[in-house]
Amino acid sequence: MVVFTGAGVSAESGIPTFRDSLTGLWERFDAASLATPDAFRLDPALVWGWYEWRRMKVLQALPNPAHRAIAALAGHVPRLTLVTQNVDDLHERAGSTEVIHLHGSLHQPRCFSCARAPDAPLETPVEPEGGRRLEPPRCVQCGGQLRPGVVWFGESLPSNALEVAFAAAKECDLLLSVGTSGMVFPAAQMPGLAWEAGAVVVHVNPQAQADREREYALAGPAGEQLPALLELAFGRA
Repeated sequence: MVVFTGAGVSAESGIPTFRDSLTGLWERFDAASLATPDAFRLDPALVWGWYEWRRMKVLQALPNPAHRAIAALAGHVPRLTLVTQNVDDLHERAGSTEVIHLHGSLHQPRCFSCARAPDAPLETPVEPEGGRRLEPPRCVQCGGQLRPGVVWFGESLPSNALEVAFAAAKECDLLLSVGTSGMVFPAAQMPGLAWEAGAVVVHVNPQAQADREREYALAGPAGEQLPALLELAFGRA
């Protein structure tokens, strides 16, 4: 089985998506305009402050029933591969292991100059004093500035993660596509690859639709649909 998750799963834990309007200090910004290499080159303190604010919101959030149901599901099938477009760690905190993060992670920065990852984890983020700007830490290897460890617009997805994810999609018997719009490529190819290889595909989100054989829709919040599906299939949520 492959479970492929998107922003809708984290949104149920209160984490804003890129389609949501920003609030507070960030209300006059467009999230997409801060998620590019050029934006970091132009104003690294502004971009780092924005991502530390996002990381703070993630750490304040808790896994929801969808995250927990996916973690529990792994104990009922011979093999489960969890692939996510999300850059938070809510799947891991719910108990899932070996999560494939196609778009990187807020918690794993790297140097903008040499790409080296720091040896020590990031400190707990704090709200920038006096505004939005927060100077990025420096790389111990080359002295360059650390950047968020996420995939920005205009950047390629990590090739190893994408290769493993696509291979799992082509080999699975069942793919659950959960909380994703199916509009962000190349990750959005996952359900199609599984279906073309003969798998059953189930879409789980409030606007879920199924148009082909071997394709099903569970229209509703993932936090409701996945526990119900788990109970129906295995007698427990």
